[in-house]
Amino acid sequence: MAYKYIQQTWIDEQKERSELVRNRLIVWRKQGSIVRLDKPTRIARARSLGYKAKQGYVVVRIKTGRGPREKPRPRMGRKPRSLGVNKYTPQKSRQWIAEERVAKKFPNLRVLNSYWVGSDHKLAFYEVILVDPNHPNIYNDSDINWICAPSQKGRVNRGLTSAGKRSRGLRKKGRGAEKLRPSLESKGNVGK
Repeated sequence: MAYKYIQQTWIDEQKERSELVRNRLIVWRKQGSIVRLDKPTRIARARSLGYKAKQGYVVVRIKTGRGPREKPRPRMGRKPRSLGVNKYTPQKSRQWIAEERVAKKFPNLRVLNSYWVGSDHKLAFYEVILVDPNHPNIYNDSDINWICAPSQKGRVNRGLTSAGKRSRGLRKKGRGAEKLRPSLESKGNVGK
């Protein structure tokens, strides 16, 4: 019950853009792209996504760029229509891309989930919860030892995390979602 109020306090601080939030973003901006943390910034959100304060769990903050992608402007002749500089929006969400970057940085850990922690005009910050499948605390815990299975290896790259499923359109079921499963790519709908 206490986590409910902690979560509400966090949301209120973000809405009013308090001094604490602004100072936090200034510090984060100066740090590296991927920073390992001792504990989650949003404890209530992390707990709701499966985080536990024990060995075998790792929390990492990552910053990613915001806004649309842009290609370098071509130097040789093109039709104006074929220049192709703006509006190259990625098919994946920024959160999913952030999870993939963290998974690449920590290849021995598996991505459990992630959540938004802040953004400014230029950058978005996410915290990613990672789990060590070889740690005794993990494979002896019946709540989380499903992630130790070999089938869960590389789950973030296959879009099996919550952000990946959302980006693939799998939150929608039933009528109107017939062409979403098993994936957009297998149906030939990527880029359309």
